[in-house]
Amino acid sequence: MIAQLKGILAQKTADRVIIDVQGVGYEVLIPFSTYYELGDTGEAIFLHIHTHVREDTLTLYGFRSAEEKRLFMELIQVSGIGPKLGVTILSGLPVSDLMEAVSASDIGRLSSIPGVGKKTAERMALEMKDKIPKLFPEMETADLMGSGGVLHKDVVSALVNLGYPMNKAEVAVSKMTKEEDVDRFDLLLKKALKELSG
Repeated sequence: MIAQLKGILAQKTADRVIIDVQGVGYEVLIPFSTYYELGDTGEAIFLHIHTHVREDTLTLYGFRSAEEKRLFMELIQVSGIGPKLGVTILSGLPVSDLMEAVSASDIGRLSSIPGVGKKTAERMALEMKDKIPKLFPEMETADLMGSGGVLHKDVVSALVNLGYPMNKAEVAVSKMTKEEDVDRFDLLLKKALKELSG
């Protein structure tokens, strides 16, 4: 099984990349969170890989961080969640936000992810809630709660009301929260809008 790939980024789109490893091009499906962290084509790239084997296909799923891969592996153990939906879920919420929503059994937030209905959200919360602390012992409770504060949620809500998709709004606000020390609604909204516009 392929567990990681290191090579040159030959092509990239929002949902997949092709990694050139000494002349061999590997197509790897990725979540938005990984896409946003990629460099330009022609640059070196390293991804943690999950190799999914079925009778008729072999598909590679790639992640920038080991935590993201770990969470993906846990997601696909939940009844009704396959690898494609697992990637969609990771595209819908950043890792810390997803872990917070699962830990808090926030069904509304989980079911706001495209492709996740109420029943799937309930299964995620039920089957994963107790596993989160064991899966991520290195992450403090504060880390799990950091991007899920009132300010974060208010700015995401404002962006959704302006017409931006929930998943893109979540990623943009999380990115700005990590990169900038912003504690005011108007400033964080302004920076997130700038990030979303390009």
